[in-house]
Formats: sequence, structure tokens, C-alpha cells
Amino acid sequence: MAKNNKEKIKVIPLGGLNEIGKNMTVIEYKDEIIVIDAGLSFPEDELLGIDIVIPDMTYLVKNADKIKGVFITHGHEDHIGAMPYLLKKLNVPVYGSALSIELIRVKLKEHRINNAKLNIVGPREQVKLNNMSVEFIKVNHSIPDAYSIAVHTNQGVIYHTGDFKIDLTPIDGQLMDIHRICEISDEEGILLMLADSTNADKPGSSKSERIVGEGLDDLFKKAHNSRIIVATFASNIHRLQQICDVAREYGRKVAVSGRSMVNIIGVAKELGYISSDENIIDLNDIHKYKDNEIVIITTGSQGEPMSALARMANSEHKKVEIKKGDLVIISAHPIPGNEKTVSKVINFLLEKGADVVSNDSAGIHVSGHASRDELKLMQAFAKPKFFMPVHGEYKMLKRHSELAQELGTNQDDIFIVSNGDVLEVDRKSARKCGRVPSGRILVDGLGVGDVGNIVLRDRKHLSEDGLITIVMTLSKEDGSILAGPDVISRGFVYVRESETLMDGVKEIVLNVFKNCEDKKIKEWAYIKNTIKDELKEYLYVKTKRNPMILPILMEV
Repeated sequence: MAKNNKEKIKVIPLGGLNEIGKNMTVIEYKDEIIVIDAGLSFPEDELLGIDIVIPDMTYLVKNADKIKGVFITHGHEDHIGAMPYLLKKLNVPVYGSALSIELIRVKLKEHRINNAKLNIVGPREQVKLNNMSVEFIKVNHSIPDAYSIAVHTNQGVIYHTGDFKIDLTPIDGQLMDIHRICEISDEEGILLMLADSTNADKPGSSKSERIVGEGLDDLFKKAHNSRIIVATFASNIHRLQQICDVAREYGRKVAVSGRSMVNIIGVAKELGYISSDENIIDLNDIHKYKDNEIVIITTGSQGEPMSALARMANSEHKKVEIKKGDLVIISAHPIPGNEKTVSKVINFLLEKGADVVSNDSAGIHVSGHASRDELKLMQAFAKPKFFMPVHGEYKMLKRHSELAQELGTNQDDIFIVSNGDVLEVDRKSARKCGRVPSGRILVDGLGVGDVGNIVLRDRKHLSEDGLITIVMTLSKEDGSILAGPDVISRGFVYVRESETLMDGVKEIVLNVFKNCEDKKIKEWAYIKNTIKDELKEYLYVKTKRNPMILPILMEV
């Protein structure tokens, strides 16, 4: 039995299933493990104060001696954002395209990681291990240098599509390598395909990125005397190039705002993805030009509170002040959950007199993910024996699995799994078999994983009901009260307008002390808990609120 299990390939998603973002997949065969992508996701509303969310890497740390490398499909945050945190725990090689590796290098520099083993690989190149060979295959996406990954084993090929769409007129002229996918399918056979499900519920095909150039041209043509501000994803380098091209056509200079945008444009210029010429100017120099001679490319297309566009909208940007007549183009679709923040930014921009064109207007944004017709084509090219939808919420995975059934894949050969599930597969069979530790690790400032459910519960409690602190100074000799009780309220009630309530609080605290003194109880823990219990009941009766109660006792 042990021998048979060793011949099986284990496919273990640690992130990216039943969610958007933090993509990470483990493939384990015999005594070797490879990791495909290491992404992050951004916090939902209930994750108060959290900066980013990364996958739980417990399984990788436990099996560190087996890991042969991390293989990157492309340079988006939801695929590379967790790399610094992974490399702090595991000193393993990283393989990816030139752009992906340079974007990772920028992130590692920010985290002061200087010893990473970063390796650039080209399309159709293979990284050969003892039991596996990992091949990179060119695909189209909303960022250049995007790959799918074929893992060759003697049991068959595990094919991971990465994020992709089939674009027949890509900006850089480099078509998806459909021929190689078909070649692998015909010659070796694809045992299991893991396929991007982001747009599995969208009919038809995703439009070509070239459409955006036409939409931008139309808007620039009409903006005769206006300054133009374009917000988009920093990593959408083809989009940035098109903005630069249209700006040049209409005699406008381009300035860049937002740290991530500046970093990525710097990398893209260095690698030749964006033409470097006199058309790009420093943001500090925009005052030297007339409004109709300027285009500002900025971050903030998702309404992020600290982004450059949000700061402009709130009059907090140091160098750009929104004024009447500005044309603001938001060239991105809101990620699910971001609709309210984007709407808020748009409202602020409109109040300041700007004209705003958002994604609702045709021609200024297209998706980088395959829609249903393209997913059908990929299924037909690969002809996998087993199928596993990945990258998306459950409804997306479910729709993709139904699509695979429509194309003739047996329902028993389709696996909708969750993060942490282990799918064991060999040339004859595939089945779910157990689980490994998985979940989300919350990053708050420099703290990684030190904010758990209890801390989040306290933050939620504080945000909803506030805090009331009781401070008392006691005698070290006999335990008598020397000062206090003083009552401090934060986010609960305004003390000066609630004197009667505060007097009641003090009276209850003094009664608790008197009762404990009569019973000769001196344990501080008991006294504090009694204060909390008595005050909780009193405050709820008086206010119908449950603030956090924090008694502080000091001895002198």
C-alpha cells in the first residue's frame, strides 16, 4: 500500500479556491514538492486593521526538505504577493519570467531579503527535477510574460493554466502557445488540468486588450482642454503602454502617481515593455504644462483608501489637486467587494467638478481572464482525463465544472476541492484523500499571524460599542483605595454629558470593593471579573450597549 501511495501525485491547493486571490498550489510526487504561485488577497471589511491576507504555509514549513522550488505563472499580487513571507521561512529557488522575477525582486528589496535564489525562465523551458520536469508555456493575460505550467511525471502531465485568456490580437504580438498545449495533450496526454475559473459564468469571449486603445483614443479626442487622469492596475503594463501611446498621439506628457505604479513602470521600462522616451515626465513638473498637455497615470482604480486617486479625491494628495473640468478615467473593473469604495471615490471626484468615466462605459477596460467560450477551447485543446477548476469563489468553480460536463467530461472525473484538500491522482484514478493545514494568515504591519480571531473579535467589539476603562490606585499595605475610581470612555459615551451614568459606574465599583473587603477577598483577578460582570449588566440596562470594560488596578 505504501508503495502505491508513493506513486500517486498529490495536488494540494493552499489558496485560491472558494475565494478571490492568495493563489498557491502544491504538487507533491514521491520525495519532491513544487509550489505554483504564492499570492495574497486584500482584507474584507470585517478584518479590521488587517493589511493583507496570505496562505497558511504550515504544510510547506513541515516539509521544507522536499521543496524544490516555487514556480510563478505571472506577476500579479494575487500570485506573487506572499513571496517575501514564504522566503522568510523557506530558502528555496524561485522560477518565473523576466518580468515576474523583477517584480518579485522589488518586493523582496522592500522586505530586505537579499539572498533569494531567483531564476528567469523562458517559454517552453523546462526545470528538470528527479521525479518531475516543470515546463513554462506562454499564455495571454493582462500582464506580459504570463505562463501556464505543465508538470511532467511518469504518471502523466499535471497542467495548470494560470490566469489566461485567448487574445488573437495581443498588444505585444505574442500569441498564446496553443500549439504546445495540443502537442503535450496528443503526445503525453494531460492527466489533470487545473483551470482558471474567474469568468466561468460569463458568456462569449473576453475582448482583446486592443479594444482599450480605441476607447482611450475616443476619450482623449473629446478632452480638448481638460487634464486627463487615468486610474488602472499598476501591473497592467499593456494598458500603461496604450495610455502612453495615445498621450503621445495627442501631444500630451505622462506623469505617474502612486508608489506601486512608479516601481512597476520602472521595471517595465528597464525590461523594454514600455518605451522609454521624453514623453514620461516627473510628477513634480506637471505645473510647467497646460492642462491639455498632461496625462496623469495613477493607482487607486479599486478605491483603496491610501491610494493616489483616493488621496486626490479627498484633497490629501501633495502634488495633484482635482479641479473642475478634469477628466478622470477609471480603467478597471471593481474586484468583488470593492464596489462601495470605488463608488465613494467617484462621488468625491464628481463633487470637485471632475468628469468621471468608469468601467460602465464601453471600451476602457477588458478582462484578462477567459470567458466561457475560451474555457471551452482550452478544455478541447488539453483533453484532460481529470479536471479541477481553480481560482475563484465556489459559484465560479461550480459553473466551470458544469461547463466541463457539457463538453463530455464525466462528472466523477471532475473535482471541486477546497483549500487544504489533498487530491491524489495517478494514470488510472483520482480521489480526494485527507487534508493538510490551510487557511488564512493575517498580516498587520510587521506582525504576521499574530492577529487571530480573538483580536479581531475585540477590534469588532471596540468598533461597535467602544471601551470604558476603570482606573484605581490601591495601598500596597492594606489594599485600601488611595485614588479613584476614575472612569475613561472611548467610543462609548461622552463623559461630560453622562455624569449620572458615570456616577453610577463609580458607585458600583466601590460597592464591589466593599463587598470583597467584607469577604476578605484580595485576588485581583476575582475583583476585576466581578467589576466587569456588575458593570456589564448595569451599562446594558442603562444604554442597551455592551462596551469593552477594562479595569486597571495599581498598587503603590
